[in-house]
Amino acid sequence: MAAYNKVILVGNLTRDPQMSYLPSQTPVTEIGLAVNRRWRGKDGQQREDVCFIDCRCYGPQAENLNKYVRKGSPILIEGRLELDTWEGKDGQKRSKHRIFVERFQFLGGAPAGAARAPAASAPPAPAPPAAFPAQPDDAPGEPPPYDDGQEGPDIPF
Repeated sequence: MAAYNKVILVGNLTRDPQMSYLPSQTPVTEIGLAVNRRWRGKDGQQREDVCFIDCRCYGPQAENLNKYVRKGSPILIEGRLELDTWEGKDGQKRSKHRIFVERFQFLGGAPAGAARAPAASAPPAPAPPAAFPAQPDDAPGEPPPYDDGQEGPDIPF
């Protein structure tokens, strides 16, 4: 029997990222994601449902999430569903589904005041790296530069 475990979500962070480190010094960032669903009921009234999902990311991607997003930031997350199980303080077995983030894409522009303020003497932070390309590899890139009809230098390659 074949198995497939893939989740793609678009939502907003419910809280600021929480970064920690494993004993191996691998960074781990946990975020909460709110995903809204809107529909019109049989009575014609607009309805809305919100699903709250916990997500976990490891490695350099965890550092990027922690650095470039905050509560309210829109994001696209691609990953797989995992089940965490543990025993609570009361001895009861507990479990929780969460998303293991494999890729993500920052959505929208940074709202005013969204960037974490660097120290006054620090240089401006570089633009956030994309976790995966915004367009597929086989999609056309930027259009060629404007051709004004004049020939450029002859380059022998």
